[in-house]
Amino acid sequence: MVRPRQLIECGDFVLRRLRGQSDLAPACTLIEESVDHLRPWEPWVEGHGEESTREFLARAEAKWASGDVYNYAIAEDGTLIGMCQSYRGPEPHGRRLGYWLHPAATGRGIATRAAAALVTEMFALPDVEYLEIVHDAANVSSAAVPRRLGFIEVRREQAPRPTSPAGSGTGVVWRLDRPAPPSSSVDHDW
Repeated sequence: MVRPRQLIECGDFVLRRLRGQSDLAPACTLIEESVDHLRPWEPWVEGHGEESTREFLARAEAKWASGDVYNYAIAEDGTLIGMCQSYRGPEPHGRRLGYWLHPAATGRGIATRAAAALVTEMFALPDVEYLEIVHDAANVSSAAVPRRLGFIEVRREQAPRPTSPAGSGTGVVWRLDRPAPPSSSVDHDW
């Protein structure tokens, strides 16, 4: 099975595969410092703690191996400033992308550039035909990322998981299809 790269250079930051238990302390710190920022949108943050982070990192290892989820730390100068991932979508040949940042890292285009790097990486995999980003309709900041990257809003659906405190319960689904390969036909003027 073809896998994405474990390290993706993005100029002033990198996406790197989460490293299991060696990332426990930095991941706990990142989440703890981001709890208030994430709480309105991410229901999982209420259960955050060292044990839940340890379990998440262990699952991340297994899910990378199976190809179900590719979890990346977003790191700047060796410090974790966010996380992003690509996971299997509800249909064959599709994947979904997710991302979040430490509040001090927002407003600098990092989420957009990290998502763009994931788009490139996922479309390098032979079985990926389309990518989706889903966010709560009330999360205007998250909506900016797929819009900037050329994703098209394709539908709105009831959120499959518990609604976050600020959430509307409606998920906005954006899609980007694999670009067509360049044409190999040559125009001859004879």
